[in-house]
Amino acid sequence: MGLRWVLAAVHSLALGIGLGAIWARRRALLGPLDAPGLRRVFYADAWWGASAGLWIATGLLRAFAGFEKGAAYYLHNHLFLTKMAFLVAILLLELGPMMALIRWRRALARGLAPETGRAAAYARASLLQAALVVLMVFLATGMARGLGAAPP
Repeated sequence: MGLRWVLAAVHSLALGIGLGAIWARRRALLGPLDAPGLRRVFYADAWWGASAGLWIATGLLRAFAGFEKGAAYYLHNHLFLTKMAFLVAILLLELGPMMALIRWRRALARGLAPETGRAAAYARASLLQAALVVLMVFLATGMARGLGAAPP
């Protein structure tokens, strides 16, 4: 019971931190992208990445390592499958910003000014990712109440 509770708490905290971080990254991408602005983008992005890693790791443990209802329950739950589709969408939306921020960090490390022309597009992707995280929370609370499960 104790480890199960800790995993659920860490999973929920990672979601909260991630939501704040992706929102902060969005705001930073819309602000001035001078040296302090880029530091804000990178800082928020680092929190987003760390929280996503923790969120995914604890989610996998909870769903498939016997800490919750078991893989069969989740793999036959429509809300869970929708939640996973949203996670895939979040990860796909992350490809552009992730690659750009890697390039921006490399440019700065070489003393060059990064090409930030697509920052507004990455901010829009971050907004969509934040919305998907919120929707995932609604799906998760539905699952916790037994919704979406396949009939016996």
